[in-house]
This record gives sequence, C-alpha cells and structure tokens, in this order.
Amino acid sequence: MPYVLAIDQGTTSSRAIVFRDDMSIAAQAQLEFPQHFPASGWVEHEPDDIWSSTLATCREAMRIAGLAARDIAAIGITNQRETTVVWDRVTGRAVHRAIVWQDRRTAEMCARLAAEGHEPMIAAKTGLIIDPYFSGTKIAWILDFVPGARARAERGELLFGTVDCYLLWRLTGGAVHATDATNASRTLLFDIHRGEWDDDLLKLLRVPRAMLPQVYDSSGDFGVTASDLFDGPIAIRGIAGDQQAATIGQACFTPGMIKSTYGTGCFALLNTGATAVTSRNKLLTTIAYQLKGQRTYALEGSIFVAGSAVQWLRDGLKVIKHAHDADVLVEQADSAQSVYLVPAFVGLGAPYWNPRVRGALFGLTRNTGPAELAHAALESVCYQTHDLWTAMRADWPDAASAHAVLRVDGGMTVSDWTMQRLADLLDVPVDRPVIQETTAVGAAYLAGLAAGVYPEPQRFADLWRLERRFKPAMSEATRTRKLHGWAQAVKGVLATES
Repeated sequence: MPYVLAIDQGTTSSRAIVFRDDMSIAAQAQLEFPQHFPASGWVEHEPDDIWSSTLATCREAMRIAGLAARDIAAIGITNQRETTVVWDRVTGRAVHRAIVWQDRRTAEMCARLAAEGHEPMIAAKTGLIIDPYFSGTKIAWILDFVPGARARAERGELLFGTVDCYLLWRLTGGAVHATDATNASRTLLFDIHRGEWDDDLLKLLRVPRAMLPQVYDSSGDFGVTASDLFDGPIAIRGIAGDQQAATIGQACFTPGMIKSTYGTGCFALLNTGATAVTSRNKLLTTIAYQLKGQRTYALEGSIFVAGSAVQWLRDGLKVIKHAHDADVLVEQADSAQSVYLVPAFVGLGAPYWNPRVRGALFGLTRNTGPAELAHAALESVCYQTHDLWTAMRADWPDAASAHAVLRVDGGMTVSDWTMQRLADLLDVPVDRPVIQETTAVGAAYLAGLAAGVYPEPQRFADLWRLERRFKPAMSEATRTRKLHGWAQAVKGVLATES
C-alpha cells in the first residue's frame, strides 16, 4: 500500500500526518514551538524551530505508522502563507527570525506606498491590497534593517522564501529553491495573471530578483529529500498555502463552490475558475491552485475573530471553563433579547478592512447574562461569515446561479448550534465533512496526485464524504430582522472611529 506524508506547518505548531491510499489517516504527530513578540505588533518565529519541529513530527508519524522512507510515495507541504524567511544560500542560516503573517511592523511602509498612489497597480497585478500581512514589505524590512543584508542580497548571497520554500530547501539539502503558485500569489511580488514575478513590483519594494524561488505548479516534482533525513530519499510532490490546501481538501474544484475554515479567525474562499475576479468589496483575488500549468482563481475573505470569540468568553469573561461549554450555555439564552457582539478586538477584517475600530456589545438589558453573551459571541461568527458570503456573491454574479452550499472545516465546526445558525443566516446548506483535517488532506492530495496515488480532481471529489448537512430552518422575517440588527451594530462600531 502506498502512503503519502503531509506536512502541515502552522503558526503555532508543526504537524505531520500519514495518509493511506484511501485518504484515511494512518498516523500523526504534532509539536508546538515558541512565539516571539519583540515589540508591540511584532510576531516572529525562529526558523530553526520551524525546521526542527517539522523534521521531528515527520519522523514520529512515520515511526507510529511503522513505515520507512521506501513506503512513502510522496510528501506534500502546506504552510502558514505570508510568513517570511531570508537565509544564506550556502549555509542555510537565517539572517533574521521569520517575520510572521500577523506581524504589523511594516504598517508605516504600507501607508507610504498607498499615499504615493501605488495601490491600483499592486491590486491589478497581485489581486491584493497594500498591507503588512503580505510578504513583500517584510522582505524589504529585513534587507533594510539587518546590517549588510541588502548588499548581500544584491550580490546573490541570500534567498527569500515563504515557509514552504524554506522547508523545501532544508528537506532537499539546499538542492531546490522553489515554491508553488499559491504561495507566490501572497507575496505582493507576483503577477497572478501572467504567473510570473513582476519587475515593477520588485523595483518598487526593492527586492533583488536573485533572492526569489522558482514558481511551480501546486502538484508536481519538487525534488527529493536528502537521504540522511529519513534513512532514504522521499519524493516531494505537492505544495500549497494552508487556505488553498483546505480548499483542495474540501474538493472545491467547481467554480461557485465555497469553503470556510474556522480557527482563531475565519478564511473563506470562493472558486471562480479560470477568471481572476476583481473585487469591488475589499476581498482578495488569489490563486486557488495551479495544476498542469492552468491557474484556478478564488476570491478570499478573512475575518479576524471566530474561535477567539469563544476564547474571550473563556479567558476574558470567564463565563465558561471549556470551549464546548458555550454550546450548552447558548441554549439557555433568552430568545426575547437581541444582543449583538461586534468582535472587532483587533479591528474588522473583510469586507471592511478597518484596523482602527474596536469591539462593542449592543442591545444589553438588565436581564443580559452569560447565556446571552455566549449567544452573541457564537452568532457573531455567523454574521461575519454572512458579510463575506454577501460580498463574494456581489463580486461574482455567477455565484448567484451556482449550487449554493458552504463547506466548513476547523475547530469551531464541532459546534452544532453555530453550524445550524450559520445555515439559517446564510439561507444555504452548510456541509461538515467526515475528515476535518482538510488542510493536510489538500497537501496530501496534491502530492499523491503527482505520484499517481490519488485520482484526478473530479474523481477525488467523489471521495469527499459528508458527516452532516445543516439545512436552513429560520423564517425569512426572522432572518431579515436579525441581519438588519447586525448591520446597525456594525454601523455603530464604524462610527466610533476617531
């Protein structure tokens, strides 16, 4: 039986999962690693921690499964997307800690670029907005603030990569410096229409082309691991950023299909096929995947607070002891109250993109208690998803005629109440899959596809299995009233911006 090893390198931990040829899980391992916060708004990782935890989990998962290198048909990699590493092309030593996607240190640089009028050109080429979130300004910061780094980069001594690229370089013993189109599309340096690094963007951000990796399909030949890592070489055959990998793992291969991942925040992607749809509602246009040289595009929206709203109930208000307690508490809420939480704890994400506003509660009465607050927190995730859903359908009219179903994954989807409320407010079915590890599934599939273990996309889609479908059960009048209340609450928060 051929096996596929998926590396799921995330923001707080590294995981490795061994999949069988029927996509069932044979073994898995996970290790957390330290987060570093050297200044307000700064978030960093030690690249060596990323590498050592990845290598250790791969070895452990193979040990648990009782497998040797010869048993693994291919490795697939998925990763925290915009996190930026710059390292020496000879020694592999990073010149600075990895700057994490959450990091905001380049906000001033981004504001300057926007003030100079560069945003239309950047948006047209990359599908992105000017924001510290993306890799390009992070590279510029490292080159500007690490002594000697810019001169070394211009001499061709330094390499840049997102985490997938860095891991690939380490896994292959420095033989391969490459990434895939999905990760390249998150850098602010890649023209998503031509599928190439863009000279105008490189010049604007002052990033030497010699630093950049080759850009490949998401499924294909990325080289082989150094023989001493796993007592034998293993082919590396797939790479995709985490949200794109989840899109693949959810088998969203047909234009119009949408997946939404609920972790600390929420990321929703709408497959728009061969068309790169330009958003008029502050969504991102990105590459969903690239297979056999053909790019498939998506509209992407992100909200900052999903599962962290439950964490707030637990750690901030201390009205619950465990996350699953919220589901019990919410059933006790007074249905006559209309309490709204706008969880703008760190600003609002799509479609508002306002980092300056802060959260608020609306509709409080003397009888409002823990149950009503739990109700408002869980419901806020559904309202925010509705905002993304509405923006996507407005940006892409074809979505209105598509078979409307939302596929969900992530830790928060275990809440039946939240998933039902999501279906009620969106007025569409919400599908929860049997396998929740959709990000790792996507990475494994891309690798297994290239290795001949897994079938072509449409046949793979037939293997996707539904655990439960949540069907809308709310009256139109109630839905309209509740959505109007949410819109008024958001308007109230936006009005507080100074």
